[in-house]
Amino acid sequence: MGGPDDATQRVDQAAAGEPPLEETLLGDPADLHATEVAPPAGQGRKQATNGFTPPPDPSGGKSSHAPAWMRQTSGAVKHGADVGADVADAVYGRIQKITRAEGAGESGLSHVIELNAVVATGDLLITVALATSLFFSLQPDEARSKVALYLVVTMVPFVLLAPVIGPLLDRLRGGRRFAMATTALIRALLALVLAKTIASGSLAIYPAAFGCLAASRAYGVSRSAVIPRVLPAGTSLVRANSRINLFTLFATLAATPIGYGLGKVSHALPLLLAALVFFAGTAMALRLPKHVDSDEGEITAQLRRDDHGLDAQEARLAKAMPDKRLRSVGPSVVMALRATGALRAFAGYTALYFAFMLRTNSIGGLKNLTAIGLVAGALAIGGGLGSLVGGWLRARAPEGIVAGCIAVSAIVSVMTAFYYNLPMVLLACGLAGLCPSLAKLSLDAMIQRDTLEAVRTSAFAKSETLMQLAWVLGAGLGLVMPSSHPVLALSTCALWLSLVTLLTGKSLTDFRAAQQSAPAAG
Repeated sequence: MGGPDDATQRVDQAAAGEPPLEETLLGDPADLHATEVAPPAGQGRKQATNGFTPPPDPSGGKSSHAPAWMRQTSGAVKHGADVGADVADAVYGRIQKITRAEGAGESGLSHVIELNAVVATGDLLITVALATSLFFSLQPDEARSKVALYLVVTMVPFVLLAPVIGPLLDRLRGGRRFAMATTALIRALLALVLAKTIASGSLAIYPAAFGCLAASRAYGVSRSAVIPRVLPAGTSLVRANSRINLFTLFATLAATPIGYGLGKVSHALPLLLAALVFFAGTAMALRLPKHVDSDEGEITAQLRRDDHGLDAQEARLAKAMPDKRLRSVGPSVVMALRATGALRAFAGYTALYFAFMLRTNSIGGLKNLTAIGLVAGALAIGGGLGSLVGGWLRARAPEGIVAGCIAVSAIVSVMTAFYYNLPMVLLACGLAGLCPSLAKLSLDAMIQRDTLEAVRTSAFAKSETLMQLAWVLGAGLGLVMPSSHPVLALSTCALWLSLVTLLTGKSLTDFRAAQQSAPAAG
């Protein structure tokens, strides 16, 4: 018969082949007495002491490890950050896949596309900040004087600085990356100045805004000079500019609600974000491919039908050319410059006039801000459609496209003046976005076709300056038109577009006649 001693002996013998308790995965046996047992639901935690009372905690009951909820929160934050980083990498990879397609990555065009989108986003944020502080926060009459001053500041770079910026950039043609980076850096620093002064309404706003505008104009001239240097093989300027415009449009559309939302919190926040964006643009400009700095064989262009002021050697060279021109851009480009400039003025006129008119006069029973939003949306959608259609047409019959754009704009302006209502106004605003964009792409195609490669870079830079000036002049005219007479304003617009349409038709007829007579004369 086995008693308690025999049972104890059998247990000890069974355990003799097992490793000591301290060598198992359970750890130190003393830790077992301090193990907490998970309580059933709805009950408190109980400690399984088995009659053992642990010594008091010298830390006063505070564990040296973080609480479970803090560890879980930090883990969730880390996981969210990892997911966000993965999403950002995927989005940026997708963006680069788009921008680098069709050889743009090898030629350097993708860098220009991304840089222009970043810089345009910074410009938009500054515009949003100035608009919310100088426009919507003021009464219409007071805002009109502020915006008039802003437009005057916008024109100063053309009137006063164009003779300086042009030769300066010509001297820096071997350093275009440095010039573009400098314009971005200047705007970044001035955005910080604006962020500090905009809340107080200090007069320092206007010199800072002037500096931003001057730097923006200089960047636009430099960018126009860079694009011909980064064209992939077999890609036209129309195709390249269409891609740049579309990518820039998407970037600015995405940034608009962000800038507006930040502006509702504080006028300085969009400007601070703009500074960060311009700092990024500075770095991106310096990373452009080195061959954009090449100015080998470049000649200053003349936006004229025929050459003027050539020296003896240039005159002899021009006589040896089939079209007898060296520096000038020819009659078709001059015709396109006139029509596209009028359309750019139409865009600026429409934007500024309706921005002020709709603040004091409703249309279609809509609230003022709603109507302004619809007009701005029509302009943006029209601009995007213009880039899409221009890329699809691929510079087919550019003279006809330009003439058609100015004619359609004139017809719709006349109809809007006669039948003034919301649908007609939105149609006119949509065309004010579509037609200038489409005509500018056709103008670029004609410059590429009708000018020598040596003068092409300068021709693009000068044509871009002229287009920017036309927009400002149109905006200024829209600003001074009385808001209480929209039919008069639209009639004025229709009159000048009709006049330019007649001039364009005459120039196009003369150009066609010259083309037909050239083979007969030969």
